Amino acid sequence: MHKEFQVKKANPNQHRIVKADHKILGDGDIRVDIDQFAFTANNLTYAAAGDSLGYWQFFPALENDDNTWGIIPVWGFADVVESNHEAIPVGDRLYGYFPPATSLIIQPSHVSDRSLVDNSAHRQALPPLYNRYNRVLADSQYDRSTDTARILLAPLHVTSFCLWDQLKSNNYYGAEQIVIVSASSKTSLGLAYGLANDDNAPTVVALTSSRNVNFVAGLELYQQTISYEEFTSTLQNKPTVIVDMAGNAGVKAALQNKLGDNLNYYISVGITHWEDLGSDVANGKPNPDKHEMFFAPSYILDRMKEWGPSEFDKRSSTFVGGAAMATFGWMEVDQQAGLDGLTQLYPAACKGELPPSLGLVIKM
Repeated sequence: MHKEFQVKKANPNQHRIVKADHKILGDGDIRVDIDQFAFTANNLTYAAAGDSLGYWQFFPALENDDNTWGIIPVWGFADVVESNHEAIPVGDRLYGYFPPATSLIIQPSHVSDRSLVDNSAHRQALPPLYNRYNRVLADSQYDRSTDTARILLAPLHVTSFCLWDQLKSNNYYGAEQIVIVSASSKTSLGLAYGLANDDNAPTVVALTSSRNVNFVAGLELYQQTISYEEFTSTLQNKPTVIVDMAGNAGVKAALQNKLGDNLNYYISVGITHWEDLGSDVANGKPNPDKHEMFFAPSYILDRMKEWGPSEFDKRSSTFVGGAAMATFGWMEVDQQAGLDGLTQLYPAACKGELPPSLGLVIKM
């Protein structure tokens, strides 16, 4: 029996679990049972941008004739339990992009000892990096004990690396300070790690909720930590670049009003506030000439073309490893059992009520 966790596309606060019989494998297909996956604020970004960036297309929802339900992709590990592909044995283990579900059918292509690509028709127009799966058992350095850290942090810290690289490559947009909105998020902390170890970086300021101020300040990754309630009076008005991991329209508007011409550049990364999508300039959208919606897969592909894949892997892996060491030690991992465990904590995740020190892992 196959089970999957679905959310309402128009209102991702609504969710359900759908059950169905397993489909029969086609020639060359494999079926994997999903072992475990992480669920973070990054996944809420996938839901918020499900239509605009195509995230709903990765894993079409079952029992969805009116196309109102979608599946939020997650990062995790899965094991091959059935195979019609001669090069992929039962028992192989994959790391990559999965649905929050019990299983997935993959149509492998570009199969090598270390990776494969899902060639399913509905995924062909999507970012190629999301269709690639690592065959981790071929890696002599693979250690199952690091699975949790990998699924919680690696996808986020690769984005952190790309953001740091963009800021550095653009000379920090001439800013004297970098303000990171939703500074307690794991992507934010990875970026803060990179900037804290960059001698050329300007001052880095954390914006976070009042309940997270002590936690963020205690990490000593930021030079200043300010709550949302206080930043209009506390934040210095000087040349600034903003990296926004949340996308709250009210915060955007207040920052723009506070900084005025000193707002050099605005990078939107996450959109955990899906209710604010479509807001106009009056509701906080920055000057379009100084604003960018950052999409990590496109940035990675551009850098791979410029540096070569091996050089990108080398640089990003060094960064991700360092960021993980700097951040995983304080993380409290909350392992929940199956999709029922996700159902129990999902409402709190939508409301932003889970503490930033928590790493939510669903063990199937």
